[in-house]
Amino acid sequence: MFEGEQGAASEASPLDAAWAAIRAELKRSCGARTFDGWLKPIKLEDFDADSGTVRLSLPSQFMANWVETHFAEQIRAAWRAMLPIVRYVTIEAGAESTRPTLVTAELIEEPEPAPAGPAEAGPVATVPASADASPFEARYSFESFVVGKANELAYNAARTLAEGGQLAFNPLFLHGGTGLGKTHLMHAIGQEWLRRQPGSRVIYMSAEKFMFEFVSAMRAKDTYSFKARLRAADVLMIDDVQFISGKDSTQEEFFHTMNEIISAKKRLVITADRSPQDLEGIESRIQSRLTWGLVADVNPADFELRYNILVKKLEAMPEAQVPREVVMFLARRISSNVRELEGALNRVVAYALLTGREIDMAFTEETLADLLRANQRRITIDEIQRRVSDHYRIRQAEMSSARRAREVARPRQIAMYLAKQLTPRSLPEIGRRFGGRDHTTVIHAVRQIEKLRQSDAELDADVRLLMRQLEG
Repeated sequence: MFEGEQGAASEASPLDAAWAAIRAELKRSCGARTFDGWLKPIKLEDFDADSGTVRLSLPSQFMANWVETHFAEQIRAAWRAMLPIVRYVTIEAGAESTRPTLVTAELIEEPEPAPAGPAEAGPVATVPASADASPFEARYSFESFVVGKANELAYNAARTLAEGGQLAFNPLFLHGGTGLGKTHLMHAIGQEWLRRQPGSRVIYMSAEKFMFEFVSAMRAKDTYSFKARLRAADVLMIDDVQFISGKDSTQEEFFHTMNEIISAKKRLVITADRSPQDLEGIESRIQSRLTWGLVADVNPADFELRYNILVKKLEAMPEAQVPREVVMFLARRISSNVRELEGALNRVVAYALLTGREIDMAFTEETLADLLRANQRRITIDEIQRRVSDHYRIRQAEMSSARRAREVARPRQIAMYLAKQLTPRSLPEIGRRFGGRDHTTVIHAVRQIEKLRQSDAELDADVRLLMRQLEG
């Protein structure tokens, strides 16, 4: 809560909050089955502030040894990233463990008994027996999603789809950069659909997983099971479709899967890092199908939305005394994505409570020094191209095209100029990102825009506006 506001005492410590965030990331990166079988039983025992050691335990020595062998480095890196004060992490058998648990080789390969039928292709759900069994993150709900101008359309579309009534669009295509809320909305859709449609089938998987499962099915000469499993879904959600770029056989199957789902009037949700028209290496017929429904851009959060996100998060942290000026500072300086913004707040609060120090501006700048430096350099060429393309209403693909028409060439020069001014990239690297152009082309563009800014007030205003938008 904000400093000076009252709130009920929370039993959750900052250490518990950090561990909860680490567990959620482990589940996402390792998959629900591996997590439930091996990582979910891990208990947070204690933290020794003098040595900076976190102690974790498992029910048996066998499990402790297995996790130490396979996941120790990942867990330790996650702790250090979340709380720099943590220097060591130990993984051991808990005090309540008795003798080593006998585990078969099959259990090592498949920690949780697989359901009858083909192996799952990612998080697949009917109605979970309990909240813990859900393949979707409970914290990624519609209620916890903070809505602003940058994501309002995407939120409303996702909510409408999840309610299960008559739908005026299909598929729903969400696009935007990393950490802006696409995954949050997909998990929210899955949870809301299952709540409203008990017994239905929801499949959520990455495009990379789609490709892996399809190739495996072809090698096993059992593509029928793969096709049947996906096409039986009531809601099919595919994340990061840009990863099948250039994969012809995978795109062929993806195209037919899309057609089957849409023809059967089932729900299809797809995400990518850019709009359908700007997906390079994706077949035109797939791009056409993706634009059939509703295309919703999840834009980078503006200052107001970032501030509201932090306020919402602090409501769940009543033990945190955070001055308003610190919240405003974080919202202003951490502008790259929402995930990093929330991580910055977690780090400040946890570090303060673990060290007993008061949260103020000096403490915040000290704790986040590395992150603040990184954010000063975090503006990307891709983001610059997207912003300039949107401003001048041209396709982002034109930034790399060979067209020299004035309505395309001038925005391209402005984007090159901004890339030189706002990123640490070299001239040759900037040229490569603009269709493999020579560094001399970039030099010419920079000089041309500098010259025009002196004589063309309208162009100068455009450049200033774009700079403000990119710098947050």
